[in-house]
Amino acid sequence: MAAFRKQVLGEVADRILALRLDHPTRAGIDGHSAAGKSTLADELAATLRGRTARPVLRVTIDRFKRHVDLRTQYPPGSPESYYFEVFDVDAIRDELLAPLGPGGNRRYRSQIMDFNGRTPIDSSVQVAPGDAILVADGGFLQKPALSRHWDLRVYLHIETAEVLRRGTIRDQAWMDSAEAAAARYRTYYIPGEELYLAEIRPAERADIVIDNRDFDAPCIMRDLPNQGR
Repeated sequence: MAAFRKQVLGEVADRILALRLDHPTRAGIDGHSAAGKSTLADELAATLRGRTARPVLRVTIDRFKRHVDLRTQYPPGSPESYYFEVFDVDAIRDELLAPLGPGGNRRYRSQIMDFNGRTPIDSSVQVAPGDAILVADGGFLQKPALSRHWDLRVYLHIETAEVLRRGTIRDQAWMDSAEAAAARYRTYYIPGEELYLAEIRPAERADIVIDNRDFDAPCIMRDLPNQGR
């Protein structure tokens, strides 16, 4: 791992460990598609495990999608359907975040649906220790129903052109071609995420903003002091 990246991960881990809460700490990694959320969250979880004996829970919000048959308010494949319908916000809040928060019973689920949103997963209910740390990654994590349930919100910044470039490279493996993947980003992912940026302005609301345009040399663009959450 590059030195710059290791340093940034260490700084974020230190911020998480500095929080003093009477419930599990909930850290969310937010940002565009292909911004590097899952990779950074995996590395952050590993960094935390190397610095503390506290249990670290690793969850991806892509496992909390709404079933495709229930996405009926907007045309399939539209940006609006992606932004408003793909993720089951109520389940993210009620099955994962709220139970780990103030007054919660710490009984949570780590997934409810497969990645494609077609097969429900009846994951067992787990009980988190009171000093656990949740590291979750996903899109749209600062929607109003979710934002207050995070104890630390990290936003990864990359430019739209880089979203298209990285996403095309990544997703052509499971789509028909690079052209099909690029079209999907231009008509679905990017405009759907622009709805989120316009409504929520997540980079302005996040506790930490990381410039992740250079994967080997990310840098912290903004780091707000702990607010005693």
